Amino acid sequence: MALRQPELPRPVLRWLLSLGLSVSPRNYRRDFANGYLVAEILSRRFPAHVQPEAYRNGCSLATKLSNWSRLRRFLAKQEFDIAQELIEGTIHCKPGAAESLLRELCSALSSSRIESLQEKQVDFTDCYYQTQLPVAARATASTAIKSNIRLTEMLVEPSICINRQKAIAIINMHIGMRMQERAENPRRFNIKPSFGQRVVHHLDCITPSMNTASIPKKHLLPRKTEMKKVKPSADCGSFFYSKTGSAAITL
Repeated sequence: MALRQPELPRPVLRWLLSLGLSVSPRNYRRDFANGYLVAEILSRRFPAHVQPEAYRNGCSLATKLSNWSRLRRFLAKQEFDIAQELIEGTIHCKPGAAESLLRELCSALSSSRIESLQEKQVDFTDCYYQTQLPVAARATASTAIKSNIRLTEMLVEPSICINRQKAIAIINMHIGMRMQERAENPRRFNIKPSFGQRVVHHLDCITPSMNTASIPKKHLLPRKTEMKKVKPSADCGSFFYSKTGSAAITL
C-alpha cells in the first residue's frame, strides 16, 4: 500500500493555481524538492530579486543543494520565518514537508490566514501512516529505517554517529508502536497479566469504604498456636507439639 499524499487546504490550493507556474505540481514531494518551483513562486512577489532562469530544474542532489542554497540566503535576507526542518524535509522528499512549506509560503506571501504548523512538533516520519494500517500490514524495524532515512540525507551528512542516532530514534519509535499494539490487543499476542497487574486490578475492584477498621480482627492477625511441652524421654530431648498435632519441634 503506497503512502497517500497529504492534501493541501483549499485556500493554499487556490493560491497555488492562481500563480500560473510553468509546471502544474501533481506530486508535491517530487516537484518542489529541487526548489525551482519555489523560486518561481518567489519571483511573482519579488521579480527584481529572484529570477527563475538562474535556477536549474533538475533532480540531482547537487542541483537541489545549489538551488536551495540561494533560496535560503534570500529567505534569510527577507526575514521569512521558515524552519530549516521544512527545507531539509523538502529537499529529501520527506512526507508532508513540501505541503507544510507551501502553507508557510502562502501565509507569508498572501493575506490568507493559514494555520501555522511550525509551533507544533514537526514530524516527517511515516508514524501516522503506520498507525492507520492493520497490525499485520505495518512495517518492520528494517523497513522503517529504510523508509524514514533517505539516501540523500546520508550523502549530505555522511557522519556515522549522526546517522546512527537517526536509526536509533526510528527503532525506538518502532518499539513504542509495537508496545502500544501489545497493550491495546493483548489477546492477539497471547499476553497474560503478571502477578503484580492482577494484584493491582484486584485492589482497584475493592470499594474505598473497605478499610482495616471494618475488617474483623481475627482476619487481620494470625491465630496463635498453643504449644504444650512434653516430658523428655531417654532417646530424645524435650519437644513441643501443637494441640492440633500438625507439627512438632525437637530441642
